Amino acid sequence: MALDLPDELREGVGNWGRVALSDPALRPVAPESLHVTLAFLGFRPEEEIEAIAAAVRERTGPAPWVELLDPVQRPPRGRARLYALPALSPGTEALQVEVEQGLAEAGFYKPDERPFWPHVTVARVRPEGRGSRRPSVVSEPPGKLPDGLSEARICRRMTLYRSELQPTGARYVPLAQVQLPG
Repeated sequence: MALDLPDELREGVGNWGRVALSDPALRPVAPESLHVTLAFLGFRPEEEIEAIAAAVRERTGPAPWVELLDPVQRPPRGRARLYALPALSPGTEALQVEVEQGLAEAGFYKPDERPFWPHVTVARVRPEGRGSRRPSVVSEPPGKLPDGLSEARICRRMTLYRSELQPTGARYVPLAQVQLPG
């Protein structure tokens, strides 16, 4: 389950990414796939989709404001595996707790032991070579976001996505959506 960015923010980050994520070692995430993951469910049968959406719908709080920060690499030291925009948003953190609890109570989710890190993945690093698990060296890491993209915006929709792995990267297919009040 993911918190969707408003369309104009997705488009702005996509435009920034065409320049900022131009290093050949980077595989940028398509603008339509930019989101903040709230709970990773893994494979779920199609017949569970509506029940998952219902479990989330019952636990939703108000639509949160999200402020995107300048890109960071993960892991923070050594070779990057991905670049992400941290999302400053107490409302998203509260929403994630509610979503996680609702999904766990309905039996669809086992809470992650790692602390929640609200972020938007903007690029993954290509492997060093065919069959390698080691990430390539990124010569030109992404620069700062333009001022207009770091202004707080309200996110009004959550989406349950199915991730389809392709040679060009993951493609996220929306399966169910939940509108947030407020």
